[in-house]
Amino acid sequence: MEDRRGLLMVYTGNGKGKTSAAMGTAFRAVGQGFKVLMIQFIKGSWHYGELDSAGMLGDAFEIRVMGRGFVKVGAEQPDQEDVRLVQEAWNAAVEAMQSKKYDMLILDEINYAIHYGMLGIDQVLEGLAARPGQLHVVCTGRNAHPKLVEAADLVSEIKEIKHPFHKGVLAQRGIEY
Repeated sequence: MEDRRGLLMVYTGNGKGKTSAAMGTAFRAVGQGFKVLMIQFIKGSWHYGELDSAGMLGDAFEIRVMGRGFVKVGAEQPDQEDVRLVQEAWNAAVEAMQSKKYDMLILDEINYAIHYGMLGIDQVLEGLAARPGQLHVVCTGRNAHPKLVEAADLVSEIKEIKHPFHKGVLAQRGIEY
């Protein structure tokens, strides 16, 4: 008899592959008959290959692009429209968690939203704690908050060793998008 417990997983670090790791986890889950939803908090302005791949899996894997692209950070405050879209994505995530329609929920780039102050860590932890007991959740993005790392069951840090960008090679179709 399987004793399934929903895990909280975090893929973080400065290397390429956090979303790719989450996608690999999703494909494995779909292969086991799970229904997966990925909510993308920041991505939005480019056409990413994963959108087409997920569509090929029918209703087993759904991706909702809820951002409008990369947000401005640094000395500037994030644009209020980006903050609004992040909050809308979080509300969709909470609704999805409580719907019990999914076996796995991927919160793609949520770590950025938290790190940039667009979403409160306590709000996120409270929502995650209230999820159904068998729901797996994956959080991606650089700079995972220490409280999220502490709450997680599995944390993988993806470290950049070498990247073609540093040699002037632009993002490659099928690799970065």
